[in-house]
Amino acid sequence: MARAVLSASKVNVYEAVTAQIVAAIEKGAGSCVMPWHGGVLPVTMPLNALTEMPYHGVNVVSLWAQAATKLYPSGYWASYEQWRKLGAQVRKGERGSVIIFYKKLDGEEEPEADEADAPRFVLRQSHVFNFAQVEGWELPDTGRRVSQVIPNEQIAAFVEATNADVRHGGLKACYRRKDDYIAMPAPEMFRGTPTSSPTEAYYAVLLHELTHWTGAPHRLDRVKGKRFGDRDYAFEELVAELGAAFLCSAFRLVNETRPDHAAYIAHWLTMLSRDNRAIFAAAALAQQAVEYLRTIAGGAIV
Repeated sequence: MARAVLSASKVNVYEAVTAQIVAAIEKGAGSCVMPWHGGVLPVTMPLNALTEMPYHGVNVVSLWAQAATKLYPSGYWASYEQWRKLGAQVRKGERGSVIIFYKKLDGEEEPEADEADAPRFVLRQSHVFNFAQVEGWELPDTGRRVSQVIPNEQIAAFVEATNADVRHGGLKACYRRKDDYIAMPAPEMFRGTPTSSPTEAYYAVLLHELTHWTGAPHRLDRVKGKRFGDRDYAFEELVAELGAAFLCSAFRLVNETRPDHAAYIAHWLTMLSRDNRAIFAAAALAQQAVEYLRTIAGGAIV
């Protein structure tokens, strides 16, 4: 295992980065931009991932509505069993979207129509799951996209040395607490933002999720928020983004604190009613998380 060594100036990197972020927020941090492609194809006609056949009728409208509401960027859908046949697995806790279809009646079922010569069909329903809700399957044209992320061997060695379980694929970056792994979009999905390159964006997101990873009960026992938008959830997001900012600076991934960090943190501070103490309390926990990572990775932060 390669020894991962982080370098930083003699100035306290934690205090310096926090001060820069506070200054950016006070100046007006702007808005957050998702740094990866929401999908490699537009959401047009919903398609069945197994049969590659389009859905029809009211199902098209229904699945369009679900995709818009849940922010699913891909038009691929399938039932639980169909995803299983494709070698994919629907993630725990995901809920399916309803589709309807007509099934031909067998001899034991009664027709809905009274006419003797009426077609013998009955209305049925099923549940399908979007590609964004599963693991273990790649979009058909993902392989043709060239990654713009320049590999950083130092950061890669550091993350590997922590023994964190990082899984690439899908369209969402998150730390899945119940299963204790980090989910990341593939590097080729990252496009960067107006203020960061694809490389900076990719590693900033990875280090954000790695900071979340440290909060597991059997590590630092920090992660408490369970619902998106609740106060504990918002505070944990502050910790994770500050941890990412500290690590980006320590690895010299960026020359100065990115506006992206400030914009993201400003959003969650709003959720906390602009609590002036929240960012400093979160910074202390972020520093603890970074030091924990340094210890288990066998690296050093000056």
